[in-house]
Amino acid sequence: MTRNIKLALVLAGLLGSQFALADAKKDTEMLKLATTSGCMTCHSIETGKPGPDGMKPIGPAWQDVAKQYQGKPGANEFLTRVVLEGSNPYSSHWKGKVSGLSMPPNAVAITEGNARKLVNWILALN
Repeated sequence: MTRNIKLALVLAGLLGSQFALADAKKDTEMLKLATTSGCMTCHSIETGKPGPDGMKPIGPAWQDVAKQYQGKPGANEFLTRVVLEGSNPYSSHWKGKVSGLSMPPNAVAITEGNARKLVNWILALN
């Protein structure tokens, strides 16, 4: 390999690791926000995680939320409103998949701006 190709590969690796570090930092920031806002009490990130004592999860996994809403017009605004104002599980497509408890309003626990950031992050999950 020529010296320029080796140098290019090293630089690409360093840049890639910087982007990965930025993504990991963002994940850490969002996880901290979710934890301090109380979201992680009822939600998990990954699909298939059981709820307390092996029962159905209290709220849907965020990967499931992302699959349900990614690419849908108005999804960010709708989910931000759900975070702030709460939800009714009995008229929900999550019925039978989660415990059936409604999501309480969270406007005291999280600001609208932070709720919007968190929803953006959730919608970007794979």
